Amino acid sequence: MSGAGAATPWTGRVDGATDEHLRWHQVVEAFSESAEVGACVFIGFASDEGVRRNKGRPGAAAGPGALRGALASMALPTPLRAYDAGDIEVTDGKLEAGQGALATAVCAALDAGHFPIVLGGGHEVAFGTYLGLARSARRTTETRLGILNLDAHFDLRADPVPSSGTPFRQIAEREQAQGSAWQYSVIGISQPSNTAALFDTARRLGVRYLLDDDCGTGTLASVLDFVDDFLASVDQVYLTIDLDVLPAAVAPGVSAPAAYGVPLETIQAITDRIADSGKLAVCDVAELNPSLDIDNRTARTAARLLHRIATRRMVG
Repeated sequence: MSGAGAATPWTGRVDGATDEHLRWHQVVEAFSESAEVGACVFIGFASDEGVRRNKGRPGAAAGPGALRGALASMALPTPLRAYDAGDIEVTDGKLEAGQGALATAVCAALDAGHFPIVLGGGHEVAFGTYLGLARSARRTTETRLGILNLDAHFDLRADPVPSSGTPFRQIAEREQAQGSAWQYSVIGISQPSNTAALFDTARRLGVRYLLDDDCGTGTLASVLDFVDDFLASVDQVYLTIDLDVLPAAVAPGVSAPAAYGVPLETIQAITDRIADSGKLAVCDVAELNPSLDIDNRTARTAARLLHRIATRRMVG
């Protein structure tokens, strides 16, 4: 895992050491080349450089530590193997180098047969996560990649300098240059937070999306139909969760809190569907800013989602 700093041991509550008492911190080990195939591998991406470039509120670089802290004491339904590959830290504004290091770490984890979960960091994490999958042996010319973004924003900005607002435009340009088969879909788009130009870009690129207005619990069946159509059209899934998709009351600790947002019940149902599909290759979570959080509310919510994704995908 080149470029990642050494993992700090996880700590938390201990009720016992037998299988029925296990919590995450009791099973997570430092990643090594001898890691058991098929395990979950956490990779931190400590960056808010993309948020800074996008004129947002910095602080997401502390997200990986807060996510680990919130996840550590969650109880496991059954024993599983998990590893921590440490953090890739973006310093001195060197975002592109950090994304390259993340890509190397994600690619190595995938090629070794693991399930990588990337802990962001601003949503600039997405381009690094994607590059890792794109460069791995898991992605072949016959594989149709599906990217599902749970987000209030398209992140398709045409800015010349990459930021947290540009990763999916960067991905689109790379996929088009490669002539690859892929699909980018977004659930939770906030109309007031995206200009008409961004909607035009989305239409031009064939992006499928649902507005936050159409993602309430009363319309859950139609949201899951959207997810099922997405899954049916792709072979392999990269799931990326921008926490600003959630209502501000649920996720206050983000750069751009949602005035409306998608209910947690809906987001959880979506992630359950993806985790159960058998197609999920890699997942990341973005935009947790602990300095803006209230009672660790955002961190705990994100950790619960990651807990469910990991345990459902790995245990079934």
